[in-house]
Amino acid sequence: MISNEATTIAGIPVEIKRKSGQKNLYIRVNPPEGTVTVSAPIEASDEAIHHFVLRKVPEITKVRDRMLAQPRQSKREYVSGEACYLWGKPYMLQVVYKGRRYHIEKTPNKILMTAPEGASEESREKALTEWYRSELKRVLPAILKQCEDRVGVEVNACNVKYMKTRWGSCNIPEKRILLNLQLVKKPVECLEYVIVHELVHLLEENHTNRFRALVEKYYPNWKEARHLLTDMPLDHFEDREDNADG
Repeated sequence: MISNEATTIAGIPVEIKRKSGQKNLYIRVNPPEGTVTVSAPIEASDEAIHHFVLRKVPEITKVRDRMLAQPRQSKREYVSGEACYLWGKPYMLQVVYKGRRYHIEKTPNKILMTAPEGASEESREKALTEWYRSELKRVLPAILKQCEDRVGVEVNACNVKYMKTRWGSCNIPEKRILLNLQLVKKPVECLEYVIVHELVHLLEENHTNRFRALVEKYYPNWKEARHLLTDMPLDHFEDREDNADG
């Protein structure tokens, strides 16, 4: 059984997940936005959780400040000359207005978008987002299989969603993982690291020492991949509706 609730402790928004069968308290600062999650035994008191978080405030603040200071791209207008990233490499966007349908392709140095005459900024954004989704889904099956073989577990589903607060998540009972669409803009090592991280949750639910040791075992270069995630610019983010897509 899992019970979720939201609160604020020392000015920090905290999501509390109470789980039956859990023995200890665990805390996680989630990239890229620095949201805080506490996993707690179902019987843990509010006071015990409050004091646990208060003891961790200096460490939480340090990690959150680093995440929130990560550079973001300026707001996109989806016009020629803007920079677009794909698998860690920058490309120049070139928009050509012709015909009635969108077509997007990658050249050695450009992402070429053919758009209908009079296409709006919103529709150009949607077209590029869906192209990114197709690129991620194109490479995902092979990389997921490699990671599953490495860790020795399989998932029932692996979906993609444009997320603001996490690079990935794992629904342990359903053996289903969710990946942030922004990973398509990062080096492929970042995608591998996030997949391995989420798969390891099927072996060790919480971020314990054993969890970290398993990530180290199955993805020894995890620190380098994590640095890439935190050093490269994030998207300019505005709230949007984006349903998970297999």
